[in-house]
Amino acid sequence: MRVALYARVSTLNNGQSPEMQLRELREYCERRGWTISGEYVDSGVSGAKDSRPELNRLMRDAHKRFFDVVCVWKFDRFARSVSHLIRALEIFNSLGIEFCSFSEQMDTSTPTGKMIFTVLGAVAELERSLIAERVRAGLRNARAKGKRLGRPRSQVPASQILELLAEGQSMEQAGAALGISASTVCRRARTYNAAPRNDGGYQLGHES
Repeated sequence: MRVALYARVSTLNNGQSPEMQLRELREYCERRGWTISGEYVDSGVSGAKDSRPELNRLMRDAHKRFFDVVCVWKFDRFARSVSHLIRALEIFNSLGIEFCSFSEQMDTSTPTGKMIFTVLGAVAELERSLIAERVRAGLRNARAKGKRLGRPRSQVPASQILELLAEGQSMEQAGAALGISASTVCRRARTYNAAPRNDGGYQLGHES
C-alpha cells in the first residue's frame, strides 16, 4: 500500500515541530508494511483554514492516485471541522483511497473505521439539513413580516447615472464610476427610455 503522510503545526514557536508527528506516522506505516510515497507538511499554518499549500497539493495528488492511503497524526491536524473532514473523506472514498488517523485509531480500511465514517457522514448530513431548515424558516419569517429579500436597491441617484450616459459613457463605464453594475445602469436607463446616439452617448426620453 502506498501511503501519503500529512502533518501540520500552527506555529514554529514554543518547540512545535511536525517532525514528532512524522516520526510516529513513519513508525506506524513501517509496522503495517506500507510504503511512504510522499510527505505533506504545512508548517506555521492555522488549522482554521480549508486552503493550505501542502493540503491542497495532497488533494491534487489524490486525484492523480499517487497513493492508496492518507495517514494523519490526529483529526485536528488535518481538518478544521467535522464537515471539512467528511468532505475530504467523501472525496477519498470516491477515489478508492483509505484514510487513517494515528491518534484516534481510525482506519477506513477496517470494518470499525467504515462504521465510524458512516456515523460521521450521517451526523454531517443531519447538520446540513438542520442548517438548511433554519435558513428556510428565517426566510419564511422575514416574508411574514413583510421584509424585502434579496440585494438592496442601488442608492445612486438616477440623475448621476443619466448625466454620465448623456456625456457619452457606456453603461459599463458609468457603472464602474458609480460603483454599481452595468445591469443596474441599464435597468435605470430603460426607466427613462434612454436610447443610444451616434456619438456614443444616450438620448434621454421621458420616464416610463
